[in-house]
Amino acid sequence: MTRIAAQPLVAVLGPTNTGKTHLAVERMCGHSSGLIGFPLRLLAREVYDRVVAIKGADSVALVTGEEKILPDKARWFLTTAESMPLDKEFAFVGLDEAQLGADPERGHIFTDRLLRARGREETMVLGSEALRPMLRALTPDAEIITRPRFSTLTYAGPAKLSRLPKRSVVVAFSAEEVYAVAEMLRRLRGGAAVVMGSLSPRTRNAQVAMFQAGEVDYLVATDAIGMGLNMDVAHVAFASLRKFDGRKSRRLTVAEMAQIAGRAGRHQRDGTFGTLSLEGPSAQFEDEEVLAIEEHRFPPIDHLYWREGKPRLGSVDTLIADLERKPSSQVLRAAPQAIDLAVLKRLADEAWVRERAGDPAAVRRLWDACGLPDFRKTGAEPHSRLVGRVFRHLSEGDLHLPVPWFADELARLDTVQGDVETLADRLAAVRTWAYIAHRPTWLAEPEHWAARTRVLEEKLSDALHQRLTQRFVDRRTSVLMRDLGAKGADLLPMKVDADGSVTVDGESIGILIGFRFKADPLARHGDMKRLMAAAERRLGEELGKRARALAVDEDSGFSLATDLGRPVALFWQGDVVARLTKGKDLLNPRIELHRALDALTPADRQAVAGRLQVWFDDHVARHLGALVDIIAAARDPAQPASVRALLAPLGQAGGVLARRALDEVLDALDRDQRGPLTKLGVRIGTLDIFVPALIKPEPARWRVALAAAQEGVSMPGTPPIGAVSASTPADAATCHAFVMAGFRPLGAQMLRVDQVERLARNAHDARSGRAAFAPDASLATSLGLMPPSFTQLMLALGFRAAEQGWVWKGKRTPARPDKPAKARPGNAFGALAGLRL
Repeated sequence: MTRIAAQPLVAVLGPTNTGKTHLAVERMCGHSSGLIGFPLRLLAREVYDRVVAIKGADSVALVTGEEKILPDKARWFLTTAESMPLDKEFAFVGLDEAQLGADPERGHIFTDRLLRARGREETMVLGSEALRPMLRALTPDAEIITRPRFSTLTYAGPAKLSRLPKRSVVVAFSAEEVYAVAEMLRRLRGGAAVVMGSLSPRTRNAQVAMFQAGEVDYLVATDAIGMGLNMDVAHVAFASLRKFDGRKSRRLTVAEMAQIAGRAGRHQRDGTFGTLSLEGPSAQFEDEEVLAIEEHRFPPIDHLYWREGKPRLGSVDTLIADLERKPSSQVLRAAPQAIDLAVLKRLADEAWVRERAGDPAAVRRLWDACGLPDFRKTGAEPHSRLVGRVFRHLSEGDLHLPVPWFADELARLDTVQGDVETLADRLAAVRTWAYIAHRPTWLAEPEHWAARTRVLEEKLSDALHQRLTQRFVDRRTSVLMRDLGAKGADLLPMKVDADGSVTVDGESIGILIGFRFKADPLARHGDMKRLMAAAERRLGEELGKRARALAVDEDSGFSLATDLGRPVALFWQGDVVARLTKGKDLLNPRIELHRALDALTPADRQAVAGRLQVWFDDHVARHLGALVDIIAAARDPAQPASVRALLAPLGQAGGVLARRALDEVLDALDRDQRGPLTKLGVRIGTLDIFVPALIKPEPARWRVALAAAQEGVSMPGTPPIGAVSASTPADAATCHAFVMAGFRPLGAQMLRVDQVERLARNAHDARSGRAAFAPDASLATSLGLMPPSFTQLMLALGFRAAEQGWVWKGKRTPARPDKPAKARPGNAFGALAGLRL
């Protein structure tokens, strides 16, 4: 057993959140040189960054199993406990988390450093108050300083995952459990960062940065979180109170519980701890445990694990004997067989190993090879095969590992494809080769290969961070949760791009089309309400700007939307702003603003409604001016009653009406009374009364649209633009719309009424009295009218078929007269309802 160094040391003991590490860093930086050993590579890296900010990168070294930053002039070293260079002299030496000497797996490392690591001017040991009896027994001259916790730690009880407070850390004890909790938090609260001891510093820092920056409010971690990693944590929730310690599943000790729970609170800000709402008493804290954690009272450590720190290397057997030697102190226990010793004993059974390990230098190489950590957690037997191959190469030829083998192994790992688990396994393997690359005598060009492994580790670390974020963080949900909880000046920044894309804090939530917000279609169903709520809260100012722009826009920015099967609407800049619904009469529908404009102020809504009304009235006057004049004349007392009797139903029908519906009115008109009708553009045809100006495509579209709005129905189909004939629609609504547009049904086809009159004139011009004749069908053919439809027209015009051709019957009414449909006030389609030809 190594003798305990004689000079005294300073031990700083106390619970977590006492600033012990910060104190050690300050004391080290006050010396000309210094060394601190940490329990985790992650923690060593964190403190290294802090010291670099104080002393500069050229003066600070980082040494871990897989990473070495060794400037030529380095004087301050931050290392893992295993990597502490005890052969170098430092003015200051510190050991963090020294109570880990009681850990069965790594305890002998910390005990050895406690006994042998000394600074020339000052030595400082940091640890739990429970370590005090061991320090008194092993270093009786040590000065012990107790540091109280800066803030209060309080038990908050169990809580559901969905009700965890923000800035919470959930601690689990296996990768599977970490992933399961993180997945649930993604679904419930937008996601969580993930921290595990197996992560590279680069991945861990990227994940922690998300948590620290508030991109996520939750972090899921293994118990590595308890080893001094400094984060802004308000609450620690235990997903379980049991862990597998490498040998068996057991309940956490009170000291372990306190170490983890102590991460809650920062400096003088209080923290809380608790559990998730799990079933069973074993998943909850006992009253005694809660009291001990809150009051920082823990059972004292009654032993530390020890193994010879400087074994003799004369032979393999001597080495094994020294490593298995029992400690002489009563407070020290022999360490359980670690994996390096297990591998050594397995290899010692190989004849070729004993043959090659025949001198102290070879034994040293063998023991160094056995120190290769089992990052992949494969176990002693598989790991010994890898170590054996390493030693074989180190004991032959130039005593270096073959470059092709090393390069091939790196090349095999050089891919970022795969899921989280695959990348994590690949990263663990890279850590093995990084460890090898950092052995100064194992490779011909160690600096080159160390750089190669570092680049590969960073590449895989970035990929793993990306996969973790993709899998466990729904950033949109996270952003929305934060935004919904914000008020006033704390609202997250919102931006509406030129194409209407809406982002909150840089995260797309949807698109603003006109005044309508459309949530991102890729969003999960559970996010839709949050997306709409965020839009309602944040888009008021933008909608107000758009309303004011609409109020002063030119006429070209507006249009009448008559999409088939959709309500008749008014569009601005290509999107709906209002619907037309039933109003006072055909030309005066009600303009009903779209519900998307409900968020506007009353003044803005009034301005929008006023501008739409002006545009609508102007375009009714432009396209339907003749119909406006007809309706006005029908109400003019100066017009003869017989004229008004014809104009009133014609106006209600939209300017096109079957003549038979007004035969009695027409019989009462004399020649002088027809003059006002001619001035109004009304044409009294053989079969129809119509206004030629109103059956042009655009006026026809407007008339059909206004009739649909008045009836409260969706926009029906309309004849093709420019067509004079069309197939008769199968459904009655579309057929009526075609009639409204100025088309007359003729069996399987329909013909525009002005062309009906043209064919009627042609037929009457061709006949001679009542003699049979054969009309020229070429005009009908040029209009696209098929023979059966032409026959229907001839019958409607009052002709009958004969053997020699057609014979005039002397009738103006259709050949199949039905009872004329009466125009119903307020029903634009009323005059057409009974028409069957």
